[in-house]
Amino acid sequence: MFRRSAFLPAAAVVLAVGLTACGSSSTASPSASSSAPAAVASSPPSAVVPTSPSAGSSHSAMTSAPVSSPAPAASSPAASSVPSSGTVIPVAASINAWGSILIQLGGDHVKATSIITNPDTDPHAYEPTPADGRVIAGSKLFVQNGIGYDTWAAKALSASPDPNRAVITVGELVGIPDGGNPHRWYSPTDVNKVADAITADLKKLDPADAAYFDTQRKNFDTVALAKYHAIIADIKAKYAGTPVGASESIFAPLSEALGLNLLTPASFLKAISEGTDPSAQDKTTIDDQISGKKIKVYVFNSQNATPDVAAQVTAAKAKGIPVAAVTETLSPATASFQDWQVAQLQQLEAALKQGTGK
Repeated sequence: MFRRSAFLPAAAVVLAVGLTACGSSSTASPSASSSAPAAVASSPPSAVVPTSPSAGSSHSAMTSAPVSSPAPAASSPAASSVPSSGTVIPVAASINAWGSILIQLGGDHVKATSIITNPDTDPHAYEPTPADGRVIAGSKLFVQNGIGYDTWAAKALSASPDPNRAVITVGELVGIPDGGNPHRWYSPTDVNKVADAITADLKKLDPADAAYFDTQRKNFDTVALAKYHAIIADIKAKYAGTPVGASESIFAPLSEALGLNLLTPASFLKAISEGTDPSAQDKTTIDDQISGKKIKVYVFNSQNATPDVAAQVTAAKAKGIPVAAVTETLSPATASFQDWQVAQLQQLEAALKQGTGK
């Protein structure tokens, strides 16, 4: 679970360098009355229209109405020129990290909805609304995270069985059982597997447009994720083996992909991620790592700043250790997956440069 930080905005980064907001390929259109889940337009990301949450709503909404907009940003997949059948498939995802990928791979042939988009919403404890239930019931492809992260989604699917619905459970797809680290969107390898699975299911649901989906998949990897792949490779080449600390398990998959040496005890990472009390021994170990400057950077989830984490952030700053933030959901909520991730990676790279002098 995560809690909203009491001492930092969700997207804040406590660095000598300032926070650069994630780029977005969406355009905004406020609507104070909407309480429906985030329906994403069936056009490319530049035509997504976010709306603000209504009073009491746990998530923001995006309308599927087409809008006039500039050409997609360079980080978005190029529009496919493959002839299409005109079929539009209703699809949905439990969280917007997967939902952003889903809309980009489906392009003009999906009407996509992300159930959770509000960074204040705890995915672990979320209670679906009747509108959420209708979206899930009407979906022909649904992406849920699994691994105990969004158990409400599995219950909603069970309440509206459809033998023709394709369901991707990320944990099962990538081989992570319940109790494992659920934050698979921070694993570049797992992002690739999920993208492949989404494309395969879209082709089964709409065989006439298989070539279109293949083109979308290729463009997503070579165009949309180009900067994402490049900065991951750059950080790994420069900083592999660098000792770092973290507040919870959300950072572990990315740390592994970057070749960093994550020194924080795994039991502490898991405890904070799951909302349980870490052991005194683990806290002492981390205090020693910070006070002895045994880590070069400390990374924390700014949407889950517990008192223990807040104390570690303060201690790291006092010791001159750069502190970088990551978030559990897209930040801002209108950002694409790749723009969100690249912005965080750029901030992390700056922190590593400051902490190591490289």
